[in-house]
Amino acid sequence: MKQAVFRDYAFDPEEHETDLLAIFEEVEALPEIETREVDRILRRHPKDGRGIFSRSELIAGYRHLAERHDWQSESVIEKLRMKPVRSLSGVTPVTILTKPFPCPGKCVFCPNDVKMPKSYLSREPGAQRAGMHQFDPYDQTMARLNALYRIGHPVDKIELIVLGGTWSFYEEPYQIWFLKRTFDALNDFGRGVRESAPSLRVRLDFEEIADEVYGRDGGNPYNRIVSEFAKSHESSETIEAHESATWDELAVVQRENETAGARCVGLSLETRPDYVTEEETTRLRRLGATKIQIGYQSLSDDVLELNQRGHDVAASRAATKLLRQAGFKIQAHWMPNLYGSTPERDVEDFARLFSDPDFRPDELKLYPCSLIESAELMTHYDAGRYRPYAEDELLSILIGCMTRTPVYCRLSRVIRDIPGDDILAGSRVTNFRAIAEAEMEKRGISSRDIRAREIRGEATSADTLRLEAERFRTSVGDELFLQFVTESDRLAGFLRLCLPEEPAYIAELDGAALIREVHVYGAAVTIGERDEGKSQHVGLGRRLIEKAAALALEEGFSKMAVISSIGTRDYYRRQGFHDGELYQHRALG
Repeated sequence: MKQAVFRDYAFDPEEHETDLLAIFEEVEALPEIETREVDRILRRHPKDGRGIFSRSELIAGYRHLAERHDWQSESVIEKLRMKPVRSLSGVTPVTILTKPFPCPGKCVFCPNDVKMPKSYLSREPGAQRAGMHQFDPYDQTMARLNALYRIGHPVDKIELIVLGGTWSFYEEPYQIWFLKRTFDALNDFGRGVRESAPSLRVRLDFEEIADEVYGRDGGNPYNRIVSEFAKSHESSETIEAHESATWDELAVVQRENETAGARCVGLSLETRPDYVTEEETTRLRRLGATKIQIGYQSLSDDVLELNQRGHDVAASRAATKLLRQAGFKIQAHWMPNLYGSTPERDVEDFARLFSDPDFRPDELKLYPCSLIESAELMTHYDAGRYRPYAEDELLSILIGCMTRTPVYCRLSRVIRDIPGDDILAGSRVTNFRAIAEAEMEKRGISSRDIRAREIRGEATSADTLRLEAERFRTSVGDELFLQFVTESDRLAGFLRLCLPEEPAYIAELDGAALIREVHVYGAAVTIGERDEGKSQHVGLGRRLIEKAAALALEEGFSKMAVISSIGTRDYYRRQGFHDGELYQHRALG
């Protein structure tokens, strides 16, 4: 599918065509992506004889000239692309935030930034972007797509990540409206729209909130301040009227997105263990979710109680089972250095994540607790009851966690992207993952988690890959992690297959083996186009599905289901699946 060309009206490619053509020819001749060599080429062909073309100008110029000359290769854009790591996992992530809203939790470690959804800080990069757009889902999505497209990333396969407190606590009409508007933006962008249309909805500018919260004052005033601000500016009825949509309206834009130019190939929502029920998981599926971020924080009841988490470990066990039965990918959050814990206890706690079959998440965010001025944890710090770990202690814990993470789990994050100025005591280092990896390299050890082994932009020959199967127990039954790896153990693609041993609470899944994820790595390649050597287009996904079908049949299953995202439904239809109400299905044998 040919993407619409972005036209930067402040830059006319035709005025610089001679220089651009010379640059593109030299860049295309480069054997690999090398930033320093690209910079040398740009200095040899200055803009207007004195300046340097920006990457966004070069990419806009290439797209303009490619349309005119009918160029087919994308290799030039790949070599000019800024921050290429963002789409090297095979899809392009877009993160947006919900509006500030009351939260059911009273966690002492949680920031109370009343200008943001609960647990987020105004100066975090993603939060800054959301606040700039007053948390409007359409504007956030459209702006992010534009920014990514301008710096050279494919935007036809989007992993949509919705952050902001406890999603399940927001009112249902708002949830439906939020996602409906997000899909509107994806669909509009796919057909060439590049600007947000003026919105008539009532918007609350949470930057107007004057209150500053200090954790030393005790208590948790976030809910009161946010609620009072909303009520003081507009009647709740007026706001709800503008932030509401129906299930039918959502279904319409979801169907359009199945074949849109910018498709949602994954939708991640976040919630708390005590808000995961059978009814809630079914509703999350209806919204289109495929991944759930869930905050375990700790697997010790006394630590959870001291931190006023509001749920126990049993709730995390139950929630994980329900989510796995429903096929969701489970991205857990876990926090070392919580109030009441110690480095030794954290090491033991982390081990339980993967030794206990009731957990074993698919992805994990390691979020060491940070001491934030607005958090109630300040009272314990001042009283001498809480101590942030020293950097060497934290480094030791993180290295231990990274080396003990199994091959079927992806360490998505190793530290929160909290600006150092917001942290009152303890480590202010934000690149701790890189520091840990460098120290591990010195020691001759490494992590074998998914992220550490992704093949990324490397060329791939399907003939050299070997298929491996990792089998492990969960609270639902056996799980098979099928993976294609290179001779050097680089991961080219994988599939998660759940083999349940008890009847499913979702009727259409009863008796079915369940594919919970299929992911092929390598730089994202545009839908409908082939790029030889890229792992995304050597048929690995189809081969993984066929292997899963054969294994499920051997295990006695007569049918197989898949938790497909909106934008992958068409792909699974081509693999022999037919549409159900919430899942897609295929008969075996």
